[in-house]
Amino acid sequence: MATNVDDLDLDLDDGGQPPAKSKSKLFIIIAIVVLLLGVSATATLMLTGILSGDDEEVTAGQDAADSKAGKSSKEKKKKKAKAPLNYVPLDPPFVVNFTADTDIRFLQITVEVGTRESDSVDLIKEHRPAIRNALVMLFSSQDPYTLNTREGKEQLRAETLSEIQGVMKEETGDPVVESVFFTSFVMQ
Repeated sequence: MATNVDDLDLDLDDGGQPPAKSKSKLFIIIAIVVLLLGVSATATLMLTGILSGDDEEVTAGQDAADSKAGKSSKEKKKKKAKAPLNYVPLDPPFVVNFTADTDIRFLQITVEVGTRESDSVDLIKEHRPAIRNALVMLFSSQDPYTLNTREGKEQLRAETLSEIQGVMKEETGDPVVESVFFTSFVMQ
């Protein structure tokens, strides 16, 4: 059986081109994708600008609002971010003898102090001899059995901070030091 090519109905009249509707659908999909990319990029830029924004603009807006509300300058300072802590080692380590008749005779402590004011670092270094003197007196008067406990060490740290702030207040008029850290603590 021979089939005639004319007998086959292949619908080749349109020249093999897809219908016009598929082109318009493709155009709409591309337009939507481009629109979504633009919106997401804009939103990202706005959010990063708001979250990391200019501190000056945010602070200026807060200052204006605070002055209208009548807030004090102390409240404004609390809202501002704290400066990083500057650590100042009080080298060499402190070595003192205990005065009590105990099995533990020596205490060696390495101390670092923290201040948020960068210009205070030089003041601390300048008055280091007076600070070391006060701390040697404090450390040598301690009970070694009390220092074996965490509470005893925390109490000594608080007393150390108080002593250092007392010396700095006497010498400079400002306590300067915010915190004290024992970076080494050895008793023998």
